[in-house]
Amino acid sequence: MAFGARNEQEVREIVKPRTDKRDYRRIVLHNALEVLLISDPETDKCAASMNVGVGSFSDPEGLEGLAHFLEHMLFYASEKYPLEDSYSKYITEHGGSTNAFTSSEQTNYHFEVNADSFEEALDRFAQFFIKPLMSADATTREIKAVDSEHQKNLLSDVWRMSQLQKHLSSKDHPYNKFSTGSWETLEVRPKARGVDTRQELLKFYKENYSANLMHLVVYAKDGLDKAQSMVENKFQEIRNINISSPCFAGQPCTSEHLQILVKAVPIKQGHKLRIIWPITPGIRHYKDGPSRYLGHLIGHEGEGSLFYILKKLGWATSLSAGEPDWTYEFSFFKVVIDLTDAGHEHSEDIVALLFRYIQLLQISGACKWIFDEISAISETAFHYKDKIRPVDYVVHVAMNMQLYPPEDWLVGSSLPSNFSQGIIQSMLDELTPCNVRVFWESTNFEGHTDMIEPWYGTAFSVEKLTSSMIQQWMEKAPNEHLHLPSPNLFIPTDLSLKEVSDKAEFPVLLRKSPYSRLWYKHDTVFLTPKAYVKIDFSCPCSGNSPESVVLADIFTRLLMDYLNEYAYDAQVAGLYYAVSNTDNGFQVTVVGYNHKLRVLLETVVGKIANFEVKPDRFSVIKEMVTKDYQNFKFQQPYQQAMYYCSLILHDQALPWTEQLEVLPHLQVDNLLKFYPQMLSRTFLECYIAGNIEPKEAESIIQHIEDVFYKGPQPLSLALFASQHLSTRVVKLVRGLNYSYNAEGLNPSDENSALLHYIQVHQDDFKLNVKLQLFCLIAKQPAFHQLRSVEQLGYITVLMQRDDFGVRGVQFIIQSTVKGPKHINSRVEAFLKIFESKLHEITPEEFKSNVNALIELKLEKYKNLREESRFYWREISDGTLKFDRREREVAILKHLTKNDLIDFFNEHIRVGAPQKKSLSVQIYGSSHSSEYKVESVEPGILQIEDVFSFKRSHPLFGSFKGGIGLVKL
Repeated sequence: MAFGARNEQEVREIVKPRTDKRDYRRIVLHNALEVLLISDPETDKCAASMNVGVGSFSDPEGLEGLAHFLEHMLFYASEKYPLEDSYSKYITEHGGSTNAFTSSEQTNYHFEVNADSFEEALDRFAQFFIKPLMSADATTREIKAVDSEHQKNLLSDVWRMSQLQKHLSSKDHPYNKFSTGSWETLEVRPKARGVDTRQELLKFYKENYSANLMHLVVYAKDGLDKAQSMVENKFQEIRNINISSPCFAGQPCTSEHLQILVKAVPIKQGHKLRIIWPITPGIRHYKDGPSRYLGHLIGHEGEGSLFYILKKLGWATSLSAGEPDWTYEFSFFKVVIDLTDAGHEHSEDIVALLFRYIQLLQISGACKWIFDEISAISETAFHYKDKIRPVDYVVHVAMNMQLYPPEDWLVGSSLPSNFSQGIIQSMLDELTPCNVRVFWESTNFEGHTDMIEPWYGTAFSVEKLTSSMIQQWMEKAPNEHLHLPSPNLFIPTDLSLKEVSDKAEFPVLLRKSPYSRLWYKHDTVFLTPKAYVKIDFSCPCSGNSPESVVLADIFTRLLMDYLNEYAYDAQVAGLYYAVSNTDNGFQVTVVGYNHKLRVLLETVVGKIANFEVKPDRFSVIKEMVTKDYQNFKFQQPYQQAMYYCSLILHDQALPWTEQLEVLPHLQVDNLLKFYPQMLSRTFLECYIAGNIEPKEAESIIQHIEDVFYKGPQPLSLALFASQHLSTRVVKLVRGLNYSYNAEGLNPSDENSALLHYIQVHQDDFKLNVKLQLFCLIAKQPAFHQLRSVEQLGYITVLMQRDDFGVRGVQFIIQSTVKGPKHINSRVEAFLKIFESKLHEITPEEFKSNVNALIELKLEKYKNLREESRFYWREISDGTLKFDRREREVAILKHLTKNDLIDFFNEHIRVGAPQKKSLSVQIYGSSHSSEYKVESVEPGILQIEDVFSFKRSHPLFGSFKGGIGLVKL
């Protein structure tokens, strides 16, 4: 028996949300492992997360990335389960997923799996921490995987700028280290010094992985007593060497690293300011929430805020503020501002205005009413928190366990409740010119820097930044009226649940007119005071040319831009909205507390109806859109492969290059002409779900119809029958293998990528389940063979693909070690290996996989958003199969192994006469010589011109019928 019972009396009760029906228990095992047990009888999936209190800060000198490498290695095998990769295989075959990550002071391992397979999965997981096998062969292979992960990050501005901030800190502090590891740090350099990486790995594990530094969360379907005995049984063998938690005292930034202005060259187009202060970690005062308070005000976007002023001046497109990076010993408060070209020219003024706003906060002092507002919003958010996937929940809680007392493990620092003027003031006092680091990124600095960051090769220069300089900037900055926000009128006060007599299981067509269709579903499952509204405007004029695609994009961004000051308070209060462009128009989404949802929605609709083009904002948004298009070429090669695949398959898809080409010529007048034309004829597809009564849902749509279609000069008319649009998909020819080759768009990127796509069928329940079962069974073997054994690349995925109801399977692999042609041959080689394995599957294994897929399909939605996304997909694709999951399960129950083999032989097998495959090959700089070699491969149809190809191929029919096809 653990001594958990005695310990439980020493801690106060764990604070949990009022709406949370789950049971919680804290226990401590004999080996000092601290555990939180969660019992949820309603769950489909069980999960566990082990948080180990050691991370990359503990890497030995000269072995950068060892902690991260160890995290990779523990997945391979253990003494009890010696078959390599059997843990991951077991999890995948039982409907689950697994992963891990390493941070500076923690390493987190986690998984989720079907409830009936949880006990064995947990046993396999426990062996990571009891007796892992780290074979010499696996060690060498996995260093390559770590290196491939690093290669993927080399051209990412997020990684580059983060490392630059570390680089410009004290060499004596572990914050300065390179943490992810590479072939250089884990193989080349250690070998040159005569160091055996595997021996160091074993030593690191032995010296740092101790039960007293671990925190485990177990999310079970069973009751707490059963979960407790299961955990005691499986985890008590973890060694406890009783080491003290590693402590990294002291600050990473000494005086030489403060008061600096760093100019750095990013990969992507654009300009950014990061203003950073080392501060006392907010976690030491988490109930007082000082960084929450200051982040709320400095990051505010309403009238009078810093962002409001910068936006008005045309200098910034986004601003965030808060305390993102912290440990218990040190922390940083960061303000990150995306600049326009004009803002880049006024960076001194922007820094000055930020300090002026901080000065305003100093003068006004900490305001209790603002703190109370933050506290009220936080409290509602906590108590009406949506359920999330068990695996995400256990990770969050396990990390909290290392940082907070047990009663606050679920809360963390999300519930600031003590208003302390002094504590807020003391954090504010740290945000001074004497304490600041300013990182200024811009491609304009290219050729004007004199230093290189060693790990990522970022070019930068450093200048001194004195308090008097900032004082001078403040004196000459524009004299704008900065002020504190007004009270937030969007905070919900009516959180009551509405009673509806008709509790339909699926969405119903509630209302139909020549202008719109309304699908409606009352919330009978989650019972929260929230709603989900989606209004899709189908506008035939919006996507018929590169110009109209770009103008529709600018239109939706301008709308979001105009709404920002008004609707920012709604977002803060938990009511989210978006206006986004689609292939055939645009859509409005509003989701969150239902109390004030209608007020926000009607404001958004009013803004669309009374749209105006403000020339100053048009030029700012056009600049943003231009940079987004220019930055397309810096996407990862695998993302480029996915783009080309969609361009080839989607009938109406237009290339980004055409849109970039027309962009410079588009002016305010073009948008003024385009907007009324776009709205001249439109149809509204609507979905309303949640805590809203049917009559209210109908009146919302009636109001929108009144705004657009009624009145003496209506903005819109109903669509003609011929104008109802749908995206159709190219039908590949059976028995043909297509190939499309392209050079990677960024010549500096050495990574190549392959997307190997096999098109199977158009939505059909029987074929759907066969395809899904194939993907489930093949997913882990593909990952093991192509990633773990052959080490082709860190990104190695086998997944289903669904293009508007046209189903298939795709392999996606990104690599620096091999070119895409070679990788394609390895995918085909894998399919040949898999073919024999498929025949060898035992009846038990087959049944186990079928059951895993059934459980996956019957998994309950966690929250309203998740449920609504599923139903909206059925509506937007036109399939309208709301009972899809139940009908597919019925078919699955009668599926045989021979059915699956026949399916594989007809559609997937290499050389199958009915097979339709497309290989998209992106050549990175390390394989560009292969791209230039002209070679005609037998049996391969090379796509030279995407648009000629599309014009010459048939299309699948669309499920989207006219509005008359669905009867009320």
